[in-house]
Amino acid sequence: MTSTPLTGPHDLVEAAGHPHGGGNMKPHYDERLANEDLAPLRKQKWSSYNIFAFWMSDVHSVGGYVTAGSLFALGLQSWQVLVALLAGIVIVQVFANMVAKPSQKTGVPYPVINRVVFGIRGANIPAIIRGLIAIAWYGVQTFLAAESLNIIFLKFIPGSAALLDVSFAGLSALGWISYAILWVAQFLLFWNGMEVIRRFIDWAGPAVYVVMIVLAIYLVSQAGVQNISFTLSTTQLDFWASIPVMFAAIALVVSYFSGPMLNFGDFARYGKSFAAVKKGNFWGLPINFLFFSLLTVITASATVPVFGSLITDPIKTVEQIDTPFAILLGGLTFVTATVGINIVANFISPAFDFSNVAPKKISWRAGGMIAAVGSTFLMPWNWYSNADAIHYSLGVLGALIGPLFGILIAGYYIAARQRVKVDAMFTMDTQGPYWYRNGFNPNAVKAVVFAGVPTVAIAIFPKLFADLGLFNIAAISDYSWFIGCGLGYVLFLFFERLDPRIPTFDGETEGISDGTVDGAAATTASEPSAVSAPVAVVTNTVPDAAAPGATSREALA
Repeated sequence: MTSTPLTGPHDLVEAAGHPHGGGNMKPHYDERLANEDLAPLRKQKWSSYNIFAFWMSDVHSVGGYVTAGSLFALGLQSWQVLVALLAGIVIVQVFANMVAKPSQKTGVPYPVINRVVFGIRGANIPAIIRGLIAIAWYGVQTFLAAESLNIIFLKFIPGSAALLDVSFAGLSALGWISYAILWVAQFLLFWNGMEVIRRFIDWAGPAVYVVMIVLAIYLVSQAGVQNISFTLSTTQLDFWASIPVMFAAIALVVSYFSGPMLNFGDFARYGKSFAAVKKGNFWGLPINFLFFSLLTVITASATVPVFGSLITDPIKTVEQIDTPFAILLGGLTFVTATVGINIVANFISPAFDFSNVAPKKISWRAGGMIAAVGSTFLMPWNWYSNADAIHYSLGVLGALIGPLFGILIAGYYIAARQRVKVDAMFTMDTQGPYWYRNGFNPNAVKAVVFAGVPTVAIAIFPKLFADLGLFNIAAISDYSWFIGCGLGYVLFLFFERLDPRIPTFDGETEGISDGTVDGAAATTASEPSAVSAPVAVVTNTVPDAAAPGATSREALA
């Protein structure tokens, strides 16, 4: 073991949104695996309301509105839609609780807890996949929020219409201005840390509800209660024909939440108790989503008698009212809603994911900025309207969410039996329990490959075959998350049974999080406190990618 010159506390990356010492950055943690953003939290303060507000921000968006509205236009009876909604969102709640527990109990984010299952270096595989998905959708959500802002500019500054005639790289000058305003606003919100983000989402979710309720009451008063229908489709399926459509609706709900659900540990780690997290999930998912969906269908249904046609986009609904106050209030509200979902679903995740790749060089804030800058270079306005581009690019990455989820659940709950040696996630010692083979758990890598390939094929090829006019089995693509999750779960346990890798630390108690005691404090109370004086930072204990037997994947670490 070698040492570098002494490093003081001021040289360490400050924990996201916390004063120095928020992360329990211990002297023996390896700098290639730890900074104060990734280290176990010393204080976990979020209440059930904070978790509830997180899900409000995730649900209350233009995408959430359109998704909920589309379910009522599938030709199902209203009770069937509500059953499908309830079934889908309860599945999301159950899986969100499952992915929350390991992070809340250990106080570490999603990419770090994956070190238990994938290995110290292998954890970068799920981190990079989730981070790339978030980058793409971050740009899309920022673009959608900018579209809302454009409407406000055009209404209150008529001269801005001239900026629509000037374009650069596929986006109008007005679009660039709105996009830049939203980009900077999100940057400032993110840069101030998790506590500021928490306060923002605590306020944003209820604010959107207030406007949604006012909008629904106004439109119903104009349309008349007797003209409100909970079915937006012009055709009705018979009972047997409606069964597969109901299952497709359930799959749609789960798929919509699959991204934030996968890395929910990034937020659950702040929960003051696992019970608080579960309570927040209950109010934020089944209760919140059902209420929001009912508001959506009531509002959309009222647009038919009021405006003469069905409008499922809330921004266009507000625009149709055509009064300055309504446009300003509605536009700003849905801008706020879109910023909320963008921060929680597409900014926080890559911040931790990319920081996990190189903690010494990439802080939480730097990781978030990589995502923000990268999303702009993707120019989402050029491909968002192209369904094929989304399907064949993001479809590949999105199809891997299911396998990654199944592998994490199987690894933590079954293979590890919820027993995690927290400090061992921050050492590059080749004798460490999570080093496995060159830092990778071969069972997890094989499970990703063998579960991912068929899942990606299921997500991509049915549409390709249909587009080529061969045969249409596109409906199977709706279930790619479930298929991938099941395959990842079963294959990982199969490989672990053939060649067990994950330790359970039977008989050990010191420094072990066993899933029964809340929070990271359970494993840190008797251990060294956070850095409070200059310490020698551990450096290379083993050669990097040049080491004998190194694989190409190791170069990612």
